[in-house]
Amino acid sequence: MRIPPAYKKKEWQKLFSGMAIGALISWCIFLYIFGKWQEEYSKENKEQAKKIQELIKEKAIWQADVEKLNKENQKKLTIQEIKIKIIDGEKYHLDLYTLHEMTKAVEDDLKTLLAKDIEYAFQSRDLIEQTIENRIHIAHDKKYRLEVKSIVFYTTLSITLTIRLEV
Repeated sequence: MRIPPAYKKKEWQKLFSGMAIGALISWCIFLYIFGKWQEEYSKENKEQAKKIQELIKEKAIWQADVEKLNKENQKKLTIQEIKIKIIDGEKYHLDLYTLHEMTKAVEDDLKTLLAKDIEYAFQSRDLIEQTIENRIHIAHDKKYRLEVKSIVFYTTLSITLTIRLEV
């Protein structure tokens, strides 16, 4: 059994030639569309590369400015909060309310330091100690005096106090 030769029939020749011409035309259209797309992509890529370089330069400028401002602000930090801690209230059998009242009294005395520069507060640390230590607190018919154990100066002024019975 033999397959009949297709090249002798005109219909088959027209079909194959139409397919070859169609493939050639579609290949040309594909190359044109792909070339246009690639050209647009290349332009967009170059524009984005330029924009990235500009943003990198702008970022470096901003970072330098922010670092400069941070250094200036760090020099001028202010006290935002005052924390007082009394560490030996149990020694004299003082209840929490009495300790709270003593803490509040010290905080009220030091409220003037809020929103002041840390440098200013540090320079007046002796005055702070004298203010705290010279005040006598009365609780349960006894007189108590607070002593400064430590002071930490930062945005939060932390003061650790001890209690001493006044004779």
